[in-house]
Amino acid sequence: MRNLRPVTALALAINLVCPPVLADAGDDRAMNMVDKAVQFEKLNGTEKAMAAFTDKAGGFVSDELYVFAFDFSGKCLAHGGDAKLVGTNMLEWKSADGRFVFKEMIELARKHKNGWIDYKFKNPKTGAVEEKTSYIQKVGDHFVGSGTYRSRQPG
Repeated sequence: MRNLRPVTALALAINLVCPPVLADAGDDRAMNMVDKAVQFEKLNGTEKAMAAFTDKAGGFVSDELYVFAFDFSGKCLAHGGDAKLVGTNMLEWKSADGRFVFKEMIELARKHKNGWIDYKFKNPKTGAVEEKTSYIQKVGDHFVGSGTYRSRQPG
């Protein structure tokens, strides 16, 4: 027991000097939305999932959060923020800062299976191009994602 006191004191000191990084609530919501979407797809199949992800009443659109899905050629399979994007190939699309975001997402999904990416994209609620961070997860031959806009207002 005596040996634990210095370890406990050290752990407390480290937390005071270097507090743990807390995830943004929007980030947690985006990750949870992707987890929910992946589970839904596993239980109901890809075709039904893509329809539900795109349908604003399908349970995968909440405030500024929505689910999107793309195959590895860059084709949009589902988009809860803009149904008109479904079927569009976004591989060569560049963000406002000149990045090939969907190429980066594809690489991330293929290499790491899941992860975060920051980019600029049109917010369907405001119509403005805004900073966004999205969590994506590979599912078979495509990936599913959801993100949060950094400029969103609390409440």
